[in-house]
Amino acid sequence: MSLVGIKNSIGALLKRTKSDDELEHVDHLLNQNQSPYGATDNPDRAQQSANEEAILNAVKSNDYNEEEDEEAKGFFTKFDPRVMSDIIIGLSDGLTVPFALTAGLSSLGSTKIVITGGMAELVSGSISMGLGGYLAAKSELDYYKSEVKKEKLQFFKKPETINQDAAEIMLDLGASESTIASFLKDLDSQPKNLIDFVIRFGKGLEEPAEGREITSALTIGSSYFLGEDCGTNKKFTEGIQMVLIGSVAAGAAWTLVYFIDN
Repeated sequence: MSLVGIKNSIGALLKRTKSDDELEHVDHLLNQNQSPYGATDNPDRAQQSANEEAILNAVKSNDYNEEEDEEAKGFFTKFDPRVMSDIIIGLSDGLTVPFALTAGLSSLGSTKIVITGGMAELVSGSISMGLGGYLAAKSELDYYKSEVKKEKLQFFKKPETINQDAAEIMLDLGASESTIASFLKDLDSQPKNLIDFVIRFGKGLEEPAEGREITSALTIGSSYFLGEDCGTNKKFTEGIQMVLIGSVAAGAAWTLVYFIDN
């Protein structure tokens, strides 16, 4: 084993906390399909009481004040992770492309061409990245709508098929046959919820947010523009600093020689 491997192993042991040990214990119990109510004298009664309490809490949560819920959340819990993903995509390209462009154009030996090419790439790159984000979000929305449409048509043509899909999902989750039968019976009066259940848990699709295409296009495009602009401004600022430091050093050397000669 190399020194790096030994160092990483020691670091992992030092970083291990009590919560990590508890998580490992819980994972072990879950892998053995052990219920958290097994330590009580009457585990079935304890589980039944816990289930009843969970149902009551779920009913109460429907009447929960959304404003209070929003106040309890932090900044990053309110922030859409898809928007953050678009920002990172735009910034990553905006911060890296100028290096390649500058290296290629600088070989021509013309400052005017480098500046003009950089500005043109700044605008065209922002537009192309924005259009790419728009088309990606639009394709995602179209795919979601097509799957919903297919499930709706299938529900009215062959309702037993979508019921079978829902039953298979519940079986994969470990539900009993009686629970599945009760679940399907409850959703028979709400076919829209049944379709949403199959779409979300069977196909793993989430309905895109309203206006997702425009938001993605603007976010990626503006992030690309800001990223490249920051990279360009950083080079410009460093260039000015170099000129100022060089001027001060040259002035100090000239002044020193002047006094020595006199």
